[in-house]
Amino acid sequence: MRPDLTQLRDLIEESPGFARGPAGGVPEALVREAETRVGPLPPSYRWWLAEYGHGRAGDADIATVAPAGSGESGESGRSGAAGTSADDPADEMYEAVTAGWRRDGERLCFAVEPDCGDEFRFALDRAGEGGEYPVVGRDGTDGCEYPVAESFAGFLAVRAALSRGLRDGPNPAIARLWRSTPGVLLDNGVHVYGPHLIQERNETFEVPRYAPGWVLVGDDSGGDGLFMRRHGRDRTTLYLLGLGAAGEDIGAAGEPVTDDLLGWLRAGGPLPG
Repeated sequence: MRPDLTQLRDLIEESPGFARGPAGGVPEALVREAETRVGPLPPSYRWWLAEYGHGRAGDADIATVAPAGSGESGESGRSGAAGTSADDPADEMYEAVTAGWRRDGERLCFAVEPDCGDEFRFALDRAGEGGEYPVVGRDGTDGCEYPVAESFAGFLAVRAALSRGLRDGPNPAIARLWRSTPGVLLDNGVHVYGPHLIQERNETFEVPRYAPGWVLVGDDSGGDGLFMRRHGRDRTTLYLLGLGAAGEDIGAAGEPVTDDLLGWLRAGGPLPG
């Protein structure tokens, strides 16, 4: 699923533990120059660089780009910067995504947790949708690699979900969506929520109280909600039901919409009737 950049902006603005660099975005020319050294950067990361330049997602420092000549040497490596802070503008070696230590074969490190924590890398050998690269983590203790997200935008969504205590998401279908994009708003008004909205919307409509076992995952922008089961065997079917009717048996009263959330969203989110 291609990242929804409007939802991504909202997620960044509303997520606790996210911080943006004070200098703002970097010029397109610098991004293009960096790509001559490390190869094409994924679109959602390019968007981050243009909008924010540098910042944090939780406690992970996200690399920026620097003018040619900054951070090119591979001699120092990450270990040489272990005692430095990503807030120090003089530490260009640590900051720049073009720093030599960040490229390791088909992996490009774009974010690092402090104190020998985990690294997060683009898997350059696994082309994703729309020019995105999957994100993998490298454990700071044993060096093992593990999957994180399907895009940089998904990485931010995953970090935001963890910071809010949502773990992977309310069910596997939404977790899969968030690994690609922090929610979706389609032209027909269908809105599937990201980690920054889902708790507030469920609390507003008292879904945990009146429909335990269900979760409001979105709406049609016209008074109907999109519901999925939080528990049970069928956690893939999406139901449409009026937001004021959440106290009823959603499985019986709601209208089934799809059992393939991502495929349905890619098709434009057609609604019954």
